[in-house]
Amino acid sequence: MMGIGDFIKKQFIDVLQWNEDGDGVLAWRYPMQDSEIQYGAKLTVRESQMAVFVNEGKVADVFGPGLHTLNTSTLPLLTYLQNWDKLFESPFKSDVYFFSTRLQLGRKWGTPQPVTVRDKDFGMVRLRAFGMYSYKLADPKKFFTEISGTRDTYTVDDLEMQLRNLVVSTMSSTLGNSAAPFLDMAANLGVMSDAVKAAMTPVFERYGVAIDNFAVESISLPEELQKALDTRISMGMAGNMATYTQYQTASAIPLAAQNEGGLAGIGASLGAGLTMGQVMTEAMRTAQAGATTSAPAAAATEAPEVRLGKLKSLLDGGLITQTDYDAAKAEVIRQITGG
Repeated sequence: MMGIGDFIKKQFIDVLQWNEDGDGVLAWRYPMQDSEIQYGAKLTVRESQMAVFVNEGKVADVFGPGLHTLNTSTLPLLTYLQNWDKLFESPFKSDVYFFSTRLQLGRKWGTPQPVTVRDKDFGMVRLRAFGMYSYKLADPKKFFTEISGTRDTYTVDDLEMQLRNLVVSTMSSTLGNSAAPFLDMAANLGVMSDAVKAAMTPVFERYGVAIDNFAVESISLPEELQKALDTRISMGMAGNMATYTQYQTASAIPLAAQNEGGLAGIGASLGAGLTMGQVMTEAMRTAQAGATTSAPAAAATEAPEVRLGKLKSLLDGGLITQTDYDAAKAEVIRQITGG
C-alpha cells in the first residue's frame, strides 16, 4: 500500500518537461492532476520548444529553451499576480503549456473553386492554383490567446483548416489583382509566390505563427477552358501549316533519293511525283490567297519542257542525284513519245 509520505509527495511536482512522442502536436498542457508545483522545481524546455505558465486564465511567464529553476526570480509576472514576496517558498498552482516551435513542412494548399479573373488575352477566365508552404509557431502567447486556448493538445491538423483558408483567400486576391496574363503566369510563379508570402506574413503573425516558405507550384484552367485554349492554339498553328507542308515536301525528295532504286524506285515515275508536289504547292498557294483550288488540273496538264526545267533545277540545287535526274528525264520523254 502507498504510504502517507508517498501520497503527500505525489501532490508536488518538482520536474516539468515534455518529451514529444511524435509529430503533429503544436501545444500540450502538462497534466497537473490536482497537483501543485514545488517551489524551486526544475523546468526543462528543449530546443524547438517553449513553455508558458497560465495563472487563472491569464498568460503569466514564457520560457525559452534551457533548464529553469522555478522561483520568484524566474517567475516575475506570476509572482506579481500572486502578490508573493521574495521569500515565498511554498508550492503553487498554475497551468503549464508546452509549445512546439519546429518547422511544419510540406503543407499543401489549393483553391477548392476556380477564381475568376480578368485576363487581357482571353477576357474573363477562371483559374485554379496549387502549391506548398511551411510555417512555425513563433509567439506562444499569441498562439495560446488567439488559437489553442485551454485544450489539452492542439495539433497541426487543428490549425490546418484555418491557415489554408487564409492562404486561399490571399492567393485569390493576388490572382485577381495580377496584371500578368495567364500565358505569362507560368514564367512568374516565383514572383507570385513572393507576393503572396509578403501579403500573408502579417496575417500569420497575428496568430503567433511565422510563415517560413510559400510556393505556387501551378496555375491552371478548368478542364473545359483548357480544351478551348488548346483548340485556339491549334488554330494558330494552322496559320503556318502551308509553310510547314512546303518544307516537308522539299525534305521528302532527298530522303526518297536515298532509298533503294532512288526516285525511280518509288514508282518509276518522277513525273507523277512532281505533279503531286505541284498540286500540293498550288493548293497551298490558293488557300493562302483565298481563291478556289483550280491548280491541280493545271498541274496535271503542265508542259513537258516545264517539268524538265524543274527537274534540272532540282539537280542544280543538289536535291536529286544525276542518276535520279536521268531516270526521271527518261520517264518524261517516254510519256511524250508514248514509248
